[in-house]
Amino acid sequence: MIVKMKTRSGFDKKLYEQMVQSVESVRGSGKMGISFSGGVDSSLLAKICHDLGCDAVLLTMGFEGSHDVEFSKQIARILGMEHKIEIISVKSFPNIAKKIWNEINVDNLSWNENCIAFYYVAKLAKKYEIDTVVTANGIDELFCGYNAYRDAVSKGEDAVLEMMGDKLDNETKMMKAVNKITSEFGVRIVQPFLSDKFIEFAKTIPIQHKITNKDDLMRKHIVRKLAISIGVPEVSALKQKKAMQYGSLIHKNLLKVKKTWNKDL
Repeated sequence: MIVKMKTRSGFDKKLYEQMVQSVESVRGSGKMGISFSGGVDSSLLAKICHDLGCDAVLLTMGFEGSHDVEFSKQIARILGMEHKIEIISVKSFPNIAKKIWNEINVDNLSWNENCIAFYYVAKLAKKYEIDTVVTANGIDELFCGYNAYRDAVSKGEDAVLEMMGDKLDNETKMMKAVNKITSEFGVRIVQPFLSDKFIEFAKTIPIQHKITNKDDLMRKHIVRKLAISIGVPEVSALKQKKAMQYGSLIHKNLLKVKKTWNKDL
């Protein structure tokens, strides 16, 4: 069942249609996982999957008591979807983090944090015999979700588009590294909103529907409106961005353990 939207603009409706098509294009016949933090992007993806009748399970990872673990429980209950959580072990984390850092061999903190995060998502997926996990990666890049877009927009639309291109390129390359890590569990991470077709469409949406000015702390306005219109809880749809490495406490703990590693890592 596809939800009938309370449409406010033509772009809202088109965005919804394109997102539905993108999800349909990666939908398989079996159970799939959804990488889930409870934020607007993953909640919007989850709601679309739910309304399409997908056999889907919400998958959340994080350290005990982390923001994502606690917040995701709240939103999953409201959405009424099956939800599984992987609590990261403080004891085993240092060895796993170092192993992943060495394996991808990229001295980029964000890449390593994301690879570590999806390692735990994939571990959780395998536990429930799920071999495909969909994520909402691409929304922040295409709809000005990152704080850095505030600096870019003050320089004009061309600067925003240039940043968008750089961030999309980085995200695409990073997700290849992520899939290298998750292949250990036989799990594939899929990004429906990073397909060529969806990227091409998203770039046609005027910048003002995404970010207004350098003081815009919320951003992704059309995405938030769409989420609310199809039933994503406002507490999720209007929540400011918190990247998964921060919400899960991976960033904080990785910085701690890095201090104990050899300097030539």
